[in-house]
This record gives sequence, structure tokens and C-alpha cells, in this order.
Amino acid sequence: METKVNFLPETGGRIVYVRPVAVVDLPEDIQAQAEGLETLYALYRPDGERLALVKDRGLAFQLARQNDLAPVSTH
Repeated sequence: METKVNFLPETGGRIVYVRPVAVVDLPEDIQAQAEGLETLYALYRPDGERLALVKDRGLAFQLARQNDLAPVSTH
């Protein structure tokens, strides 16, 4: 018997990917605003466009949910 199971909630194409980004890999103007942090967390659309940078993973998930987006962690 085959039963289809949807493990992800209905997102309606509103998925964003959350991943850590090394501050040294970012442009200098953003590095200057990082206030000594070594890692920031980025939210990306499925097409790869970066939507936001925040200081920690929890804040990234919170920001996504506040904007009716479904965050998914990536490495």
C-alpha cells in the first residue's frame, strides 16, 4: 500500500532557507556593521536571492515566521 505523507506544512511557495554565513565572506560595508560577530544568518529565497542577514539563527526563524514564510535550515 502506498500512502502519500506531506511532512511539510502547506507553504504555498513561501519557503525560505536559513543558513550561516561567515562575516569575512561578506562585503566590507556589511562586515563593518557586524559588530565583532564571526557568523551571521541569512534568509534566502529558493532562487538564491538573499533576503536578510541577522545576528542569530533564532532571529532568522522568527523573522521568517513573522513574514508568513516557512523557514528551512540548510548547511
